[in-house]
Amino acid sequence: MTTARLPLFPLNAVLFPGLVLPLNVFEERYRAMMRELLTIDEDEPRRFVVVAVRDGRETAPTATGMPDTLAAAPPVERAPADGFGPDPIQTFHRVGCVADAAKIRERADGSFEVLATGTTRVRLLSVDASGPFLTAEVEELPENPEEAEGDAASSQEEAGALAEGVLRAFRSYQKRLAGASERSLTTGADLPDDPSVVSYLVAAAAVLDVPSKQRLLQAPDTATRLREELALLRKETAVIRHLPSLPATELTRAPTHPN
Repeated sequence: MTTARLPLFPLNAVLFPGLVLPLNVFEERYRAMMRELLTIDEDEPRRFVVVAVRDGRETAPTATGMPDTLAAAPPVERAPADGFGPDPIQTFHRVGCVADAAKIRERADGSFEVLATGTTRVRLLSVDASGPFLTAEVEELPENPEEAEGDAASSQEEAGALAEGVLRAFRSYQKRLAGASERSLTTGADLPDDPSVVSYLVAAAAVLDVPSKQRLLQAPDTATRLREELALLRKETAVIRHLPSLPATELTRAPTHPN
């Protein structure tokens, strides 16, 4: 299994492979991280790991990495007052996502505007809080480990069938949220064919809390994630159906985080 040591960026949000993550970085620990990333040649990947904080606290502000279908307000910085404790890895969920920073722009006040894209899932093996910013030793998680064991055909067939069901359920779900956004994942020719891409796109676009999104991120394979999404979408659609008096815009509005 491939391992690496990378900078660690904790958030109260979940990043999925293929999804865009805009960041507004102003806390000093993460300014130092961005300055370090800027020393890497721009032709090389400037990678860091995004991981969700277990207790919901975050250590840097971000506009969550959602598609344009949903508008989310940037959470505000909320760093643990007492640091990360004797074993900092306990503060975070063990599965995160590597982000590749395509854009890092330093502002006049020393803060940074960052635009990154999720690439691969990783598992945290250890976290080091002794330096100017957090780093983590991580191992890459294969998306479909059973395919490496020679069962690729049946796995892809199952995932493909599930993806079709998830997209149908997502269409129904979006119809219940009609009016919440002018754009839709289900219009035009923008829908992906790859089941794993479908699974991540739906996971990011659905209005779910962080624990639910985290469970989807750490699903062992695409088929499992799609099955979980199918159950979640059906449940959420049923809930929305029984809330006719609640405007759809209220269902998709991000919570306000106190400063």
